[in-house]
Amino acid sequence: MALEQATLAGGCFWCIESAFNSVEGVVKAWSGYAGGHLDNPSYEAVCKGDTGHAEVVRVEFDTDKLSYRDVLEIFFALHNPTQLNRQGNDVGTQYRSAIFYHDDSQKHQAEQIIAEIEDMEIWPDPVVTQIEAVDNYWQAEDYHQDYFKQNPQNQYCNMVVAPKLAKFKQKFASKLKQN
Repeated sequence: MALEQATLAGGCFWCIESAFNSVEGVVKAWSGYAGGHLDNPSYEAVCKGDTGHAEVVRVEFDTDKLSYRDVLEIFFALHNPTQLNRQGNDVGTQYRSAIFYHDDSQKHQAEQIIAEIEDMEIWPDPVVTQIEAVDNYWQAEDYHQDYFKQNPQNQYCNMVVAPKLAKFKQKFASKLKQN
């Protein structure tokens, strides 16, 4: 098994993490924080919006089953990359769209797929997804890991995560893990 990691920000990490954990070839996805200036930030600090961190998901995947490009295509299907510092009702720089690359190859692939999305005019507005090196990643608190799976009764999960995940599973049915 050849493992690679991707670190992605696309709004609330509960949505992105839940989706990636259901994809064949993903070993594990974790909720975390990246892109800020505070060491080991707490959820409360990040939510205030002044640490510079984004809510991210770190995805560890088997490159024999899933390419980095596949990971990026899934990522762009999970959120609106044209919304600056927000996804739906979640507003603030912590909800920005960003790709935190781990090496030059990932950076190049991220730039390439964004250029392709722009050329195809998939969105009526320009893509605002930031591309930056992952120089600080902090795993989120334990209670954020597998949050949707552990808290299906949560109102936010029912109103936001569940419909987004259902739409994702329908679109990417061929890429899902078999239970």
